[in-house]
Amino acid sequence: MKRKDLIKLLLRNGWYLKRNGGNHDIYTNGKEIEPISRQTEIKEAVAQAIIRRRNLK
Repeated sequence: MKRKDLIKLLLRNGWYLKRNGGNHDIYTNGKEIEPISRQTEIKEAVAQAIIRRRNLK
């Protein structure tokens, strides 16, 4: 999955960029945090795990 597609999904579900880390950007919804790798392509298994864990639609 493309990184930008996963970020769009997070943003549509109320998540926002909290800060930039060393190798990851940190997104939050105010209660939980989710690190997203800065690589252009994120492995499908990792992307699906994030989507399931955060109940993204």
